[in-house]
Amino acid sequence: MMKIWHDFIKLFYPDLCVVCGRPLIEGEEHLCLPCMGKLLYCSPLKETQINSLFAGKSEISHAAAYLVFKRETTVRRVIHDLKYHGNKRLAYYLGRMAFLKYKEQNDPICQVDILLPVPLHPGRKEKRGYNQSEWIAKGVSSVLNLPIDTATLKRKVKTDTQTKRKVYGRWQNMENVFEVVDHYSLQGKRVLLIDDVMTSGSTFNACAHELETIKNIKLSAFALSTVPRN
Repeated sequence: MMKIWHDFIKLFYPDLCVVCGRPLIEGEEHLCLPCMGKLLYCSPLKETQINSLFAGKSEISHAAAYLVFKRETTVRRVIHDLKYHGNKRLAYYLGRMAFLKYKEQNDPICQVDILLPVPLHPGRKEKRGYNQSEWIAKGVSSVLNLPIDTATLKRKVKTDTQTKRKVYGRWQNMENVFEVVDHYSLQGKRVLLIDDVMTSGSTFNACAHELETIKNIKLSAFALSTVPRN
């Protein structure tokens, strides 16, 4: 009976593709198949790429990204929809899809104890209505069955946008932005930092700089998308 009612509602209020606006058909979620086919998927990050992002800056040992973020592409429109248009379900869906893939491949990014989404400043979270990284983390948790920590690390400074900043400017913009409020709950834990976009690695490194004050913590990083580096 519920399915009949659901199908009836869909006749008048169909779900639409977040990219092209076409009504979704059975089996499609959030994106239609043609738009799904236009997503750019990220190849596994090589050790040299990881080192260029984190070596000498933090102790992040492993990193992964699911999609490639470029201007005027389907991925850019998807990320903007979940980040600025309150699409929590899309953030959850993509986090889940990424880790269904990683789990099937036995990727080491899955070998963690707890998920830690990069925190938003309280003022920005209130304005936006939610933290997109938390909802990506919820999608990841649905696959790995792991807890999500939103209490240990806080964002104490409301930074300007990173979008138009060069690499050095991104580093300066992220200095002393985060603080650890509990130095005991993550002791000896393998922690996966989660964010929506990774460009220079400055946000992850800024988080790691504070978290590394916790005894025997081990850090990895996952971004839903990554901007290619020149």
